[in-house]
Amino acid sequence: MTGDAPAPPPVGARERFAAIGALALGAAALVVGTVSLAGDVGRAVLAPITLLVAVGAAWVAATRTGLVRLVAAALALLAIAFLAIGLLTAESNGLGLAAAVALLAGSTTLGRRALRRDPAALKALPTPGTPVGSAHHGVLIMNLRSGGGKAERFGLEAECRQRGIEPIVLGPDDDLLGLARQAIEDGADVIGMAGGDGSQALVASVAMEAGIPFVCIPAGTRNHFALDLGLDRDDVVGALDAFADAVERPIDLAEVNGRVFVNNVSLGVYAKIVQDPEYRDAKGQTTAALLPELLGPEAEPFDLRFTGPDGKEHEGAQIIQVSNNPYVLSSPAGFGSRERLDTGDLGIAAAEVRSAADVAAMVAAQTAGQLDRVGAWTEWTAPTFTVESDAPVEAGIDGEALLLDPPLRFRAIPGAVLVRLPTHAPGYSPAALAPPSPWWSITALVRTAGGHRTPIEESLR
Repeated sequence: MTGDAPAPPPVGARERFAAIGALALGAAALVVGTVSLAGDVGRAVLAPITLLVAVGAAWVAATRTGLVRLVAAALALLAIAFLAIGLLTAESNGLGLAAAVALLAGSTTLGRRALRRDPAALKALPTPGTPVGSAHHGVLIMNLRSGGGKAERFGLEAECRQRGIEPIVLGPDDDLLGLARQAIEDGADVIGMAGGDGSQALVASVAMEAGIPFVCIPAGTRNHFALDLGLDRDDVVGALDAFADAVERPIDLAEVNGRVFVNNVSLGVYAKIVQDPEYRDAKGQTTAALLPELLGPEAEPFDLRFTGPDGKEHEGAQIIQVSNNPYVLSSPAGFGSRERLDTGDLGIAAAEVRSAADVAAMVAAQTAGQLDRVGAWTEWTAPTFTVESDAPVEAGIDGEALLLDPPLRFRAIPGAVLVRLPTHAPGYSPAALAPPSPWWSITALVRTAGGHRTPIEESLR
């Protein structure tokens, strides 16, 4: 982070009242819930069991076909209905539990309002990195088909010309790597990509080769890479400001068998699904149709062998994800994003799901932030990772379906490329901005209730 942190704005009356209300409702939920549970221990035990039955039945419904699927789906719905009716119709304690849940929901809502980060305060935070001047010869390659035509919809080509950035439109038969390399040979000192994450990875790899800075323009569908860079994904045109006065910071890339990726590589179930030609146009239907084949009782085990963090050999994992820096997966806070992109490590996660009970246990553990303690789930970090197989391996690389020859050799590339960000970009991912812990949130609420704002930088990870 550059510069001095901005002084936090004063706490308003609404924020103070929201913090007081959140603390009061939270305390009331604790008291009401404790009294209710003490009065009916059986119901307290039955409720989470019923919920886990619902999860397990839903899993069976997703991985089976025919009559078994219908029966399991009906069981999941019945379990959820039984849970709701049990809580709402109990003579006293059930209503008490329902009241405790309602109080807790109210406390959470008010707490978020009290601790909501002021957009102005976020923008006032210096974007992390080193200030740099404008590009002399900036080039932006754009894929007009990405993101449902975002580049064209936002008029990026005209915007580039107006700003002195050379636009290059990627045609359907063009070689993206070749275009990027040619642009650098022609004098580009900053190169960017407007497209999906797969295209971002390819152009970033060329920037790495040439030793010049890279600019990410979030013109794809999901733009996960832009999210973890701390870009405002809704401000597509504003991202072009990275070619002007900007901040620059080194980030890691990763590769598998020489193919660079910015987000992750998926093996197993997801990789198999994305190979299906119907997936792009019908994701939900394709997934539902293939899951019984991939995870049902007759499913063939995946030929994926690797050494875990304990030094033991593993095989048969249905899901393996290898990421450029670790994702937050074990905790709800910041789930699915990365705190940093400069740790120098891969994030590795594997799941060996054998039954509905495994799924229920994983869901329960994830809710409690203890996913890494479930035997079916393994998660660790390492600079390298290898997966063995006796046949070519289907892989989803930054969302692109590819077939890789074994062994699959993954490695992190620390500080691989300089990324330029606009000075107005937050520069922090959701995981980096998530409350560090429940205790931090409670402490911050107490401060807010007393009229003292917690500086935003205290929560940055």
